Amino acid sequence: MTHYELAPNLAAYVAASATFRAENETLECKRAAFARACRHFTEQAPVNVTFFDDAVDACAVRIYLPVSEAPAGGWPTLLYIHGGGWNLGSHTTHDWFAFALLKRLQVAIVAIDYRLAPEHPFPAPLDDALTVWRALRDGKWPVLSQERLMVAGDSAGGTIAAGLCIALRDHAMDQPLLQVLVYPVLTDSVQLPSMQQHAHAPMLTTAGLLTSLEGYVPEPSHRHLPQALPLNTQDPSGLAPAFIGVAEYDPLCDQGKEYAALLQAAGIPTTLHLGQGLVHASLRAKGVEQVELFYDAIAEAVQRAI
Repeated sequence: MTHYELAPNLAAYVAASATFRAENETLECKRAAFARACRHFTEQAPVNVTFFDDAVDACAVRIYLPVSEAPAGGWPTLLYIHGGGWNLGSHTTHDWFAFALLKRLQVAIVAIDYRLAPEHPFPAPLDDALTVWRALRDGKWPVLSQERLMVAGDSAGGTIAAGLCIALRDHAMDQPLLQVLVYPVLTDSVQLPSMQQHAHAPMLTTAGLLTSLEGYVPEPSHRHLPQALPLNTQDPSGLAPAFIGVAEYDPLCDQGKEYAALLQAAGIPTTLHLGQGLVHASLRAKGVEQVELFYDAIAEAVQRAI
């Protein structure tokens, strides 16, 4: 088993995360433990940010806004799809991501409460993302731009964000200005080197990933669909420009690298960012230099897009 020499503050974050293990293996307990962990690692909202909760049909959303007056045409907006193995988390658990970005950017963020697996497997979470995307395009919130729209997701949310871009293309709908994929899950293949080299890495193991995938895509025939697992796409042409960020010590590292290479080969502007010395889910960690650089890189890519 590989031993990982983590930066002291990152190692402290990994150790602190371990204290939030669920009391038992029920989904109810796991979801409650995940929510507690997210709250623990969330700093206070920046003074320049406000937020409120709303809904699109049955899908709850949390909308984060700069406190200043919106520009003409509304705030550029990032549709955010949270991680959590497709079975944990909600629109309220990832304030930490929105707060970190909004310290750096004058944009709006719309976080969605997609239906969770295994009760609601693929394509239900993707359908929810499409529903909220259409609401943004239709101008449901006048303070938000209908044109300057992007999508972002971390981990399982990165899967859905990439799948959303493929679904939009397949439906002949406009692409986002940018897709931000943060250590995304993009294939069920275990053959990529990082899936084996970092099979027992902190925060995410290959075995744990495959268990979560069974809940999200239980139907074997769906495993080949690009909208479910985007590295299956044979033709990425027409997809949105991409920022893909990966963690060095993560089973998923090579998935992001492979997808970046696939998009770049198709002529799609793509930035690949390697979080050196980072593990999966490390963007919740505070005070880690490489985490701050990761957020800086995301903010730079979003700023370029708008």
